[in-house]
Amino acid sequence: MSSGLFALLDDIAALAKVAAASVDDVAAAAMKASAKSVGVVVDDAAVTPKYVVGFPAEREVPIIKRIAMGSLKNKLFFILPAALILSQFAPWAITPLLILGGLYLCYEGAEKVIEMLFHPKGAHSEKPTKTEDQTIAGAIRTDFILSAEIMTLALSTIEDQSFGTRTATLLVVAFFITFLVYGAVAVIVKADDFGLHLMTRNTSGPLSQLGRIIITTMPHFLKTLSFVGTLAMLWVGGGILIHAAEQYHWTHPEEWMHAAQHAVHGSYPLTGLVEWAAGATFAGVIGLIAGAIIVAVTAPFHKAH
Repeated sequence: MSSGLFALLDDIAALAKVAAASVDDVAAAAMKASAKSVGVVVDDAAVTPKYVVGFPAEREVPIIKRIAMGSLKNKLFFILPAALILSQFAPWAITPLLILGGLYLCYEGAEKVIEMLFHPKGAHSEKPTKTEDQTIAGAIRTDFILSAEIMTLALSTIEDQSFGTRTATLLVVAFFITFLVYGAVAVIVKADDFGLHLMTRNTSGPLSQLGRIIITTMPHFLKTLSFVGTLAMLWVGGGILIHAAEQYHWTHPEEWMHAAQHAVHGSYPLTGLVEWAAGATFAGVIGLIAGAIIVAVTAPFHKAH
């Protein structure tokens, strides 16, 4: 009886070890997948705050919550099943889908750069021109494209894993990325209110000064975030195209990127960061060139509409 109990306990311990190892594998894969998607995540966080501009302060968080729920539904009910089906039955389609997503990112990034350089926007009215429901629907449509790119990038890092690991990893990424993006967006859009609250409750002293700093710096922070999001789109999009070219045995772009990184290699402090920046810059230039070509090709169609 006791030997049977000990055998059962041994089996339970073995299963626990396997489960723990599986959890570790999923966590490691999810972190790797999320890290590869960072550029798209930054862009998602940079784009979303504009959807609450002009609405009453009390509606900002409810709007973000509804967009976040729509984003999660996009990932769980549409993108994740499609990604798993492709990875199981047509894994060859993942690279072409990544290329399409990369080209879209390059196009969006290049269009923003061209807009900033040649068509700077003037002051905009803060009064929303769409209803809340229309605004949320538009935000969820935009999120679908970005979420699809995030999930495809995540999938590309775990193609060699089992179906169960792929499923669990994509589920973790879906929840983690959604919470990260829309949690950050909620903090960003409510920062002004928090700063005003500090100034109202404290007419003087360090808390009042902190509130004043928050209110003063937030417009600059939002502009910086938007700029970083644009750079991230170009660097991620260009990087996708470079790595996809290597998959199809065109290795020159990858070799040129490594050459750029090797050119700045040295024994000085932060050499790893400088090498990464060199590679990201090269990828960004490739992304800008590819995006500018698409902008030029599609410009007549935009004018026609």
